This record gives sequence, C-alpha cells and structure tokens, in this order.
Amino acid sequence: MAAPSPFTLNPAEDETLSLGEQAFRQLRDAIIRGALAAGSKISERGLAARLGISAQPVREALRRLEREGLVVTLPRSGTVVAEVGPGQLAELGRIRAALEGVAAALAAERLDGAGLAALTALLRRMEAATLAADHAALDAANEEYHALIHAAAGNGFLARSLASLRAYDQAGTHRAVGSTPRDLPKSLAEHRSIVAAFRRRDPGLAEARMRQHVLRSLVTNGVLPGAAKKSR
Repeated sequence: MAAPSPFTLNPAEDETLSLGEQAFRQLRDAIIRGALAAGSKISERGLAARLGISAQPVREALRRLEREGLVVTLPRSGTVVAEVGPGQLAELGRIRAALEGVAAALAAERLDGAGLAALTALLRRMEAATLAADHAALDAANEEYHALIHAAAGNGFLARSLASLRAYDQAGTHRAVGSTPRDLPKSLAEHRSIVAAFRRRDPGLAEARMRQHVLRSLVTNGVLPGAAKKSR
C-alpha cells in the first residue's frame, strides 16, 4: 500500500468493536487527519497484512468509506482516497446545517422532560468548559448535545444522513485554524438559545437557531466564507 505518511492501525485498541469497525475508524481518521492524502492508493491485501487480520473486515471498512465518499474505486487504479476540495466541503456543510435544523425541529416536538434535563446538564458542562477554555471537554459535550438531539428527533434516515456527513465536518474542521477563545461564549449562547426553543416547543425557532449555529461554526472554522446572518 502506498501512503504519503506513516500512520498506525491498531485493531486491538478496543476489543468491544469488530475488526471491521476498528479498521473503518482508523482509516477514516487517517484520511481526515491527512495521513492518507487524496489520491493515495489503498491495497486491501496490504492493509489486511499490516493489520494482521483477514481481508474481509478491511473490505467491509472500505465499502463503508466508499459510501461516505472518502474513498473511490477507479478503473485500473483500484481503491484510492477521494479528493474532497474546499468547494465540496462548503456544499456539504450547508447540507449538514439544513439537516441539523430539521433534527432540531423534530426534537422540539418530541423531547420529553428527561431529554430537556439531559440537555440542561450538558449546558452546565459546556459553561464550565467555556470558562476554562477546555476545548477537549467542549468537543465531548458538543458531541453528546447533538447526539441527544438526533436521538430525540426519532428519524433513522435523518440520523444516518447526519452520521455520513460527520466525516466531512471533521475534515473541514481539521484543515481549519479552529475556534478562538472569543468564539466559545458565542457558541455557548447559541446552544442555550436552541434549548430555550425546545422548552417553548417551537419547532420553527429551534430549526432556525440550530441551522444558524451550524452555519456560524462553519464560517468560524473557515469552511464557509463570509458572515452568517443572525437568527430570529
């Protein structure tokens, strides 16, 4: 397998995951980080030998990566890492913003008291992490926040669509400079305003605020140009 830079694949890192899932996650991460650059050829047999596993879980991982658009199979070239340019990242970012808005609208109709309590607890964690400028803690809380909203939306197709876009979101963020400490209070305020819309059981407001929050974060991370408009 030709690779532009070394990376480590460790199929024993989490024994609770299947070998196919581990291979998928490691390859996906290598592509997002740029350890496997666009155009890099991926040999199924070579990768299986490197992992010390059979070809089947590697084949499974590559099929999933192809469905996500991170690798492509080319005639006479085999499987290579796909080219995902700034324009495509921007387009996919806008699609994700729209889908996140739909998820928020559905969640506003369906969130129960326990769900609202869980989001409120997450907001407290976000506040503490914001005060400490703890980006790792904020990332973890943010993942839980959106996952809870996706689950509350109760639509499997929507959840799968958002999951498939996650890799592109991570790729765009990884290539960007990232948020500055000044952006952290703004993000916290946006998360609070979305929960406030949930408490009001206002799907339209929740959708508008969530969509604007995602668009603003994409602008901050350099995935989208310009400045986002204010939500109502």
